[in-house]
Amino acid sequence: MKRVIAAACLAASIGCAAAGRPGEASSYLIVESFTAASGARPDTFGGTLASDVQTLVNAIVNGAQVKVPTVFEDPGQVRFRLAMKNPASATSPANHITVRRYRVTFRRSDGRNTPGVDVPFGYDGFMTVTVGEEPVSAGFTLVRIQAKSESPLLALIGGGGAVAITTLAEITFYGTDQAGRDVVATANISITFADWGDPE
Repeated sequence: MKRVIAAACLAASIGCAAAGRPGEASSYLIVESFTAASGARPDTFGGTLASDVQTLVNAIVNGAQVKVPTVFEDPGQVRFRLAMKNPASATSPANHITVRRYRVTFRRSDGRNTPGVDVPFGYDGFMTVTVGEEPVSAGFTLVRIQAKSESPLLALIGGGGAVAITTLAEITFYGTDQAGRDVVATANISITFADWGDPE
């Protein structure tokens, strides 16, 4: 009997692995593209991010033009597409997926991953976007202002501490189809934090 149970469990696990898309939903999300921009240059998106921990911007103070230290959050841009687990099935409104939340976590390739010491703290954010028949793009905050005002990024200002910190950011998107069945999709991007040169 134990052998029969073990064989059944093995067969089930192989079936799940072959399907490649766990969960009860009949549709799933594909991240077609994921880009990010520095808050100092919010219109310039790319496949990696050079995140500026402090930006000097021009301002008029007491009638004189001066450089004012400023901190910007860094935006992300994601493009979703919906697909059916069974390619022969037609998409219907019940299969449309609404993404409601995301989580950002940071890690380093050298294994030093203590939040608040080696990498910024991870965090959760909310968004609402429904993916149906056509691909959909959505923007969100990738690097929060708070992260640039606390360790370890705060120490990078003015070249203090380390010159730069390179991290791998993983962004997990959580949603449901219209029947309430859970759907998860993940994207990744490389981020190098430093006190980069400022735009003129």
